[in-house]
Amino acid sequence: MLAKPLTLSAPGKAILHGEHAVVHGKAALAVALNLRTFLQIRPSNNGKVLICLPNIGTSLNWEAVRLRTLLTAFSDGLDESKCPSPEQMDALKEFAGITTGLSATESLGTLAFLYLYLSISAKYGQIPSVEIVVWSELPTGAGLGSSAAYSVCLAAALLTACGAIGCPLEEEKSIVRWPEEELDLINRWAFRGEQVIHGKPSGVDNSVATWGGVLRFQSGKITSLKRVPTLMILLTNTKVSRSTKILVAGVKDKILKFPAIMNPVLASIDAISHECESVLEAMAVSPSQDYYPVLEELFDINQHHLNVIGVGHPSLDSVCRVTATHGLHSKLTGAGGGGCAITLLRPDTDPLMVEAARQDLSACGFECWETSIGAPGICLHSLSSLKAEVLHVFNEV
Repeated sequence: MLAKPLTLSAPGKAILHGEHAVVHGKAALAVALNLRTFLQIRPSNNGKVLICLPNIGTSLNWEAVRLRTLLTAFSDGLDESKCPSPEQMDALKEFAGITTGLSATESLGTLAFLYLYLSISAKYGQIPSVEIVVWSELPTGAGLGSSAAYSVCLAAALLTACGAIGCPLEEEKSIVRWPEEELDLINRWAFRGEQVIHGKPSGVDNSVATWGGVLRFQSGKITSLKRVPTLMILLTNTKVSRSTKILVAGVKDKILKFPAIMNPVLASIDAISHECESVLEAMAVSPSQDYYPVLEELFDINQHHLNVIGVGHPSLDSVCRVTATHGLHSKLTGAGGGGCAITLLRPDTDPLMVEAARQDLSACGFECWETSIGAPGICLHSLSSLKAEVLHVFNEV
């Protein structure tokens, strides 16, 4: 059982190659983004269960006794092998007093927490009175896997608190990960949290947040690449909202209208994903600057293909144009139609050039982060391994 505070984190997600083509049975490469969601869980003796989400200004708490009452009613139906039912969701909404007045982010975050807390308690034993604080570097609603990172952190924290998985953190270690079988359990529970939030998720986002690195996703099968390099990128959020559903439908319409034209484009995107996978594996074995021109060219070709299938946007064109003036190569990541773009940074890229590109992108009204892809998945941290900003948040709450 939980004897002392634990701090853990999980990465966000970006799509490197294969957007939209993956819907039609082609391969996609999903990468762990080293913008992370951090969670601290602390034992408490006040008889309450508290969750605080400072990013959205939310703090909620419930009497543990009241939660146990709800637990009895749910004990037959909460399990990582079963999807959350509409009846369970209705009961949780009623219990939490969730109304249409709350933001979707707050409501869904609360429901996911309650569902995981109750279901893990039901299966593995009562979780004691705890305080949980979750803070994220990831923007919400940008297609960067923020909800999956949240679900993975919650699942890992709650499974550790009730003793279902171990606590591998040792005094001399600053960052550690769970063994593979325990990561698999975390991932299965996190997928249930994602179902609460999204209804029918693919499972890619929570798998990336759990395992980290690079994952290949094709026809429902998710495969983790064993050895991958860490690549530096500039991530740009255009802040242009879009509907993934409408964009996916638009691509489908184009394929039906021009199959002889569009199917070869999808096949080419598939080939780009496989070529990139081969390059990344070679880089992990024998790091060399010689691979970067290949990766840059794949970015350029794929971005053109994504424009051809109709998921580009003037804001994304602006990102590509602005970064190109600094000798950098960019492509959209995710659904397109706005949203985010990634720009590859070579190890020898002049920091002044990167800063100039950031300033030019910010002048367009975009938000930028310099970060890396291929980051580790869910892990436990000693306090000494945390950035000052993260420590400040946990100390303030």
